[in-house]
Amino acid sequence: MFKGTFTALVTPFRGDDLDIAALEKLLEGQFSAGVTGVVAIGTTGESPTLSHDERETIIRKCVELSKGHCSVLAGTGSYSTRDAIEATKRAEQLGVDGALVVSPYYNKPSQEGLFRHFKAIADSTSLAIMLYNIPGRCGVDINADTVVRLAEACRNIVSIKEASGSVERVSELRGRLPDSFTILSGDDSLTLPFLAVGASGVVSVASNLIPAEICALVAAFQRGDAAAAEKMHRRLFPLMKDLFVEPNPVPVKTALEWKGLMSSACRLPLSEMSEGNRTRLRQTLANLEKSR
Repeated sequence: MFKGTFTALVTPFRGDDLDIAALEKLLEGQFSAGVTGVVAIGTTGESPTLSHDERETIIRKCVELSKGHCSVLAGTGSYSTRDAIEATKRAEQLGVDGALVVSPYYNKPSQEGLFRHFKAIADSTSLAIMLYNIPGRCGVDINADTVVRLAEACRNIVSIKEASGSVERVSELRGRLPDSFTILSGDDSLTLPFLAVGASGVVSVASNLIPAEICALVAAFQRGDAAAAEKMHRRLFPLMKDLFVEPNPVPVKTALEWKGLMSSACRLPLSEMSEGNRTRLRQTLANLEKSR
């Protein structure tokens, strides 16, 4: 169900308030580029720092503006199963097309705990669910056996955003899951390698800034033009890496500010980029512009 290019949207702030005008401008750029979908209030959207009312405001705005343009997923994960269920139910009421549910973080549940957590969420909703595996951030890995078990037990768990950094993991999942269950890269720099072993797209941070280019890379591979996809990957790779030179979404919001789309403001505990890394990112963007 989920394939192509999904943008993990940043949340624009003006001071400490939501900047809805900037969100609208960001979404217009996504629609013009032809993204498959957007993810509202995911971790790139600094969801842990948002109030419940702010989360609902962003979801509602994304659903309202995206009709006829692209799908909307809401990030509804939590390390509390009860809270994740409530967030998923509310997102469904607000009209999203699916939920992106990150692994519980900090409490490091067992594989049985992970299975029960995700199954409880799936059982509470009719939404299509995309699992989100990012062990480097969450401290726990949804292993392949658990993903297969969930796919068999829950017909609305239909996809996974895989950010383990492992091509081998994607190869294993693709070989063990039905074709209808899609795998999306959770790392921009690994999109092409993951596509090569069976992934169906990407949930991208870079596409906040360069949506048309990320869409073109994925589309080239999907139409069978691997050489064109590789050429685009090599051109975009330095930026893909430098957007993570400091904690996400600090670099991409900095670049979006330079582009005039929004303030670079993030909420604490995130802080502004160091001057050295700002210089590095500016040079990378300048090099990319020269290569057009």
